[in-house]
Amino acid sequence: MNLVVPALEYLDAYADALRRGFWSDNLRREESAREELEMIAADPADFVASLDDPEAKRPPIKLSDGSTVPRLPGYRRWMWDDGSCGGFCGSVNFRWQPGTSELPKYVLGHLGYAVVPWKQRRGYATQALALMMPEVRKLGLVHIDLTTDPDNLPSQKVITANGGYLVERFAKVAGHGGGETLLFRIPL
Repeated sequence: MNLVVPALEYLDAYADALRRGFWSDNLRREESAREELEMIAADPADFVASLDDPEAKRPPIKLSDGSTVPRLPGYRRWMWDDGSCGGFCGSVNFRWQPGTSELPKYVLGHLGYAVVPWKQRRGYATQALALMMPEVRKLGLVHIDLTTDPDNLPSQKVITANGGYLVERFAKVAGHGGGETLLFRIPL
């Protein structure tokens, strides 16, 4: 498995995954998948371009409660396996605030990942997080933060396998659905 920059050559496999129940936004699940399929149908090239926004030029981010917040610089990479499993495996999203490792309160973490349900438990998320570290270090951050639900043990294992440790338990803001979450940190 490797990480690829989203491109038109991979887009059909990504769209197929969305139609089969994959979503890259864990907070807005089905709604985000539907929106992405609509964007792909309207303008495939613009959709692919929207996934690489290191200068935060795209529109604000819509939260699960319908509110919007300023976009941070960020980009997405797709997990791709040409081997026996073939094709699209999942997605990794990275966002940051230039000049600091800190994030605004409305951002739950620097990095998020999701693996398609039919390819989970094969180590893709652990490998993808490890592959992101060299890119992340280039930005001069001291650490990256990741959050996960308390009952999401597979995600916690991915983070700890990559050197992460639990920082705190806290309540998510309403815009992120409320409820308790865990904050992990990976020192760089």
